[in-house]
Order: sequence, then structure tokens, then C-alpha cells
Amino acid sequence: MSTSINPYRGFRFPAVIINEAVWLYHCFSLSLREVELILAARGIEVSYETIREWGLRFGRDFANTLRRRRPKPGDKWFLDEVFIRIRGKQHYLWRAIDRDGVVLDILVQSRRNTKAAKRFFRKLLKGLRYAPRVLVTDKLKSYAAAKKDLKLGSEHRQSRYLNNACEVSHQPTRRRERHMKRFKSVRHAQRFLSTHSPIHNHFQLRRHLISATEYRDTRARAFTIWREVTGLALTA
Repeated sequence: MSTSINPYRGFRFPAVIINEAVWLYHCFSLSLREVELILAARGIEVSYETIREWGLRFGRDFANTLRRRRPKPGDKWFLDEVFIRIRGKQHYLWRAIDRDGVVLDILVQSRRNTKAAKRFFRKLLKGLRYAPRVLVTDKLKSYAAAKKDLKLGSEHRQSRYLNNACEVSHQPTRRRERHMKRFKSVRHAQRFLSTHSPIHNHFQLRRHLISATEYRDTRARAFTIWREVTGLALTA
């Protein structure tokens, strides 16, 4: 009979503390040292470097599980790109969200031309395995050229303001970028944001659009799913 491997085996701290540290770091705009201070206030002495290792070790697994468990995204997607500076060189963070504000995928690239747009479209479509009914972008011509080359039949709406929702979704990234004193490399940015986006997005419940009762119920479901996700890691 095969036995599952406990990924927390060999760690000095129990799983509940590790999961709490990963949750704090990705759900709130906290630095590693601030998470260290919060845990120290609770009598848990752990260094920020250890918390970094926990995030790298378990954060990606949690994010991937949350991504698999999310409902099927809506058929209207909003795409946008924003510049980020890495070691003095300008790069672009491509992001796609659905009509409910759920982050579908991100990709850090050094260009925002047609080739870069096609690469992002391919990554997005490969992960979701279906094409949207409507694509909403700004007036960057690379989107239209990439859509034509890939022969996507989706309706394409281009406007300066229609994709404001996607532009707003960049704000958590900007906050984390300032807190981390910018990303150290393209790999660092891609790795961190691929983990941060699903976890952070999971707890952003759009409080201004739902009633207090709905908010409490949705928040309770979000924490239930999170406990199941982090609990699955014990037997994965």
C-alpha cells in the first residue's frame, strides 16, 4: 500500500504556523520582516528568511490548487499591460481578468509588441482551454494583430476606458513592488506574482458590490476553501 508524503516533514514548525505565514505575506501588503514581527508578537520566533523559504516552497502549490478550484471564468475578458522596472530596465506585466475581476493569468515580458501579445494569448488560452466571447483591451495595436494571427473569433472591443477594471487590478502589484523595493529579476517577478495573484485575489470579495450578509457568507466560504487547500498539502 502506497503512503503519501507529508510535505511538512522535517520542518521545525507545525503546518498551521507555516500556512499562517504564507497567508499573511500574500493576502496583505506586508514585507517578510513585518510578517516576522507579527509572528513574534504571538510568541513565534522565526526569521524572515525562513518565511521567504516557506513562501517559495508552499505558496506556488497553494496558488495552483486555488486556480484549479475556481469556477469557470466569465466569457468577457479584460486585458492590459503595465510597465515595471527591473534592475533599471523597463519590462511589461501583461494581465488578464474576467468580468468579475478574477485574475486569469499574468506574464512578465520585455516588449509589448505583436510577438509579446501572441505569447500572452497562447499562455492564457492554454491555461483556460477556451476562447472568450468578448476581449476588451486598450488601443494598443498589438492586441488586434495578435488576435488576427491566432484567428480568434472573439469580439474585440478597444477603448481607452473600457478596460479600467484591469488597470485597477494592477494596484496590488504596485503596492507589493514598492514594499519589496522592486523586483530583482524577471524570474523573481513572474514567480512571485504567479503565486501572489491567486492567493490575494481569493480573499478580495468586492465588498462594495454585495450585501453584508452575502459578504459574511462569501468570506466564510473563502476561508473554508483556504483551509481545505492548505490541508490538502498535508496529504498531497
